[in-house]
Amino acid sequence: MSPEEALERLDKALKENQNLKVVGIAGPGESLANDSTFKTLKLIDEKYPDLLKCLSTNGLLLKEKANELADLGVKTVTVTVNALDEKIAEKIYSWINFDKQILKGQDAARKLIDKQWEGILEAKRAGMLVKLNSVLIPEINLNEIEKIALKGKDYGADLMNLIPLIPLNMFKDLRPPTCEEISLAREKAGKHLPQFKLCKQCRADAVGIPGQESDHHKERRFDSEYFHG
Repeated sequence: MSPEEALERLDKALKENQNLKVVGIAGPGESLANDSTFKTLKLIDEKYPDLLKCLSTNGLLLKEKANELADLGVKTVTVTVNALDEKIAEKIYSWINFDKQILKGQDAARKLIDKQWEGILEAKRAGMLVKLNSVLIPEINLNEIEKIALKGKDYGADLMNLIPLIPLNMFKDLRPPTCEEISLAREKAGKHLPQFKLCKQCRADAVGIPGQESDHHKERRFDSEYFHG
């Protein structure tokens, strides 16, 4: 979808639902590695300056892009942080592409983790609200969730959202978390950060209001690209 097509999609959504107040970009791939993200935000800010603009990112480029996002009117960034321990993170992220260099294994995990938290600090300095997303993969990062929340609190994060794993692609042989595991993880993480519980596993082009069904609220498929840099 081009930036112009994205604006047309937004025009249509606003005509169908005038109560919409927020517009967000969640891809394709890593949003901050895509020039179209910034072109789209510019078009939206020019035509709809009163809409709250938000963006989802893995955080790898957030430090470098935070001020540009703020200048484009972005008020909220969602940073997907799935681990603090690089030995755990390397089980989740296959590779990253940073500064035109492909990193793998613990080198990739270490760089990504460092850049995520540097980016979170920079986003807060730029005046943005920061929400942490963590995909709960019980066989890999169950014990990381509370640690992420605690560090998030220390770094000024405002909110946390736990997303249960959908076992697909490189994670197809892993099980999703049980309701009890999700509740316990939220309870522990909630000691440090408020927990957002309205989110559904929806497509990135979902349109609607939390708690109200929409034709666009369909399952988001977490493919392997979701975890790549």
